[in-house]
Amino acid sequence: MSNKKYTYPTVLTIAGFDGSGGAGIQADIKTISALGCYATAVLTALPIQNTTGVKSIFSIPEHIVGDQIDTILEDIFPDSLKIGMVHSSKLVEIIVEKLKRYPQTPIVFDPVMVATSGHQLIEGNTIQTIIQQLFPISDVITPNLDEAAILAGMKIESIEEMRIAGKKIMRLGCKSLLLKGGHLKSEELTSLYFSPNGTIESFEFPKFETNNTHGSGCTLSSAIASYLAQRKSLPEAIKFGQEYIHQAIYHGQDVLIGKGNGPVNHFFNPQKLIKHEMDS
Repeated sequence: MSNKKYTYPTVLTIAGFDGSGGAGIQADIKTISALGCYATAVLTALPIQNTTGVKSIFSIPEHIVGDQIDTILEDIFPDSLKIGMVHSSKLVEIIVEKLKRYPQTPIVFDPVMVATSGHQLIEGNTIQTIIQQLFPISDVITPNLDEAAILAGMKIESIEEMRIAGKKIMRLGCKSLLLKGGHLKSEELTSLYFSPNGTIESFEFPKFETNNTHGSGCTLSSAIASYLAQRKSLPEAIKFGQEYIHQAIYHGQDVLIGKGNGPVNHFFNPQKLIKHEMDS
């Protein structure tokens, strides 16, 4: 051990499975790796899915998820965490119990409720548990418009309605919010970042005519977590994370993978693992 001088920025993803490789824990590992970080993973659920949709979902027993978290944390403690699919109240409680002991470790929570295909992925009574327990320990949450509509209890069909919904979600107790506007019918993609100090920052990107966006939300949240692990500030991580997913969609827009919503190109510009000097 004495000759080891470096470590890699590490990111732990706690998320569901995607056998088709474009979303969930597979997208997270690809993203974290492509951005030069070391990925560890805890599996929360086994959805049976491909690019055309979700066929069914098999739960991982909650205590097994808890054991996975304990086993990783005691060996490879992460520089940041990304949380994705948590589909039951008990699972939320287990994850929060394990992670609330480490308030200094940044957490990005992607509230996966609806798949790109439109399938609902979460039990209804779980939403309140997420709001009450998971929001307070998360540094930023990254819902898409379908998920934000559920959280805010309103339709969102314009930038102005995004602002109203975002303020409502912030009042639910989250520290900060990146509201993704990819589902708006517009020529430009607009996302809004609601910061802890009350400011709202707008990000605009051109839209591409493609359905290759499977796993884009998983990819964005993992990218933000990766930049946080590289010691970027949260506003920087959010900016760089959005630039990464924008480029990943651009470079994968004309590729055929699967018969439904294809994946983004996670490896359009892969980085070598970053070496950080270990604290002496």
